[in-house]
Parts: sequence; C-alpha cells; structure tokens
Amino acid sequence: MIIYGVAALAACHLAGVILGDLLGVILGVQSNVGGVGFAMLLLILSTDWLRRTGRLPQLSEQGILFWSAMYIPIVVAMAAQQNVVAALAGGPIAIIAGVGATIACVALVPVVARIGGQDAPLPPLMAQEV
Repeated sequence: MIIYGVAALAACHLAGVILGDLLGVILGVQSNVGGVGFAMLLLILSTDWLRRTGRLPQLSEQGILFWSAMYIPIVVAMAAQQNVVAALAGGPIAIIAGVGATIACVALVPVVARIGGQDAPLPPLMAQEV
C-alpha cells in the first residue's frame, strides 16, 4: 500500500531528526545537525534493503517515490538558504570554508566517476521497474 511508503518516509525523518538533535547535543550546538541528511540516508538504505530482500511492494515504493519527489527539492532549497544566511553571518572564515568544500567536491567528481571503471555497466531494468 502507498501509505506504507509514506510511513517509511516519516519513520526515517523522525529517526533523522532525533539523530541530528543528538549530534547537536554532542557537539554542543543548540541545533539539529544533519537531521535531514540522516533521514535521507536512512530512507535510501532501508528502501534498498527492503527492495533487495523482496519486502517492498510496488505500491509502497510508489508512495516513497512520490513524497521523495515532493520532499527532497523543498528540503534542499530550505537547507541551502539557511546555510547561506549562516555563512554570511559567520564571517569570512565560514565563507572560505564553504567555498573550499565546494571546490574540493567539484575536484573529486572525476575521481568518483572513475570508481568501478568502464567495464561495469548498470544492471538491466527488471520488468517491474519499466
């Protein structure tokens, strides 16, 4: 059922918020640190595991895909806006760190693209994925 997919998304979001709050407490920051990121990782890992073990019905997967399509762009836009505001308020060191991290990520794209080589094509689509 589609509602199970939505429930999986909600459970992962709740777990991510809890983990982000705990990380904030550990770091001594009065904020959620990476909660949405944790939620997305949990959702990806759990749905991949469910799909590989054959426990994720097609309708549940459609529920997850629908809300992922709605949820992820909104969260990314909100996080990007907050990060820019925090960076500008944090002074030049925060801006330099952000620019440095962006340059490092862009520089690592070719390195990550070479992982697996050209002889490892994607697996063919299964009948239910078409």
